[in-house]
Amino acid sequence: MVRTVTSFGRSGTFDWLYQRVTSVVLIAYLLFIVGFIFLTKDFGYQAWSELFAQRWMRVFSLVALLSVIIHAWIGLWSVVTDYITNRVMGGKATVLRLFAEAALAVVAVLYTVWGIEILWGV
Repeated sequence: MVRTVTSFGRSGTFDWLYQRVTSVVLIAYLLFIVGFIFLTKDFGYQAWSELFAQRWMRVFSLVALLSVIIHAWIGLWSVVTDYITNRVMGGKATVLRLFAEAALAVVAVLYTVWGIEILWGV
């Protein structure tokens, strides 16, 4: 079996599974946030602040953030490897592919650190 270093999972099956699991987490988070906004009578800064002051909400938000990062990495990795380098460049753009993957990795790490700083005040 060929193992690629730049994909997220150990194989395409694991990447597929990660995509599905992160989708479920993101749908649950979205439904919770939308429900909170519409079902809170006095929705405003105070209600929002009290919600995010609770540890379980910050953990849930962190899990959602990591799910976004994982989901986006797998999706963008697939697009970069399948469509940009193989179809557009005829499979001869290894340097371009590695540059694009490195740029995406840097953005993913920066967003993750920024999100953790926002959630936990580190």
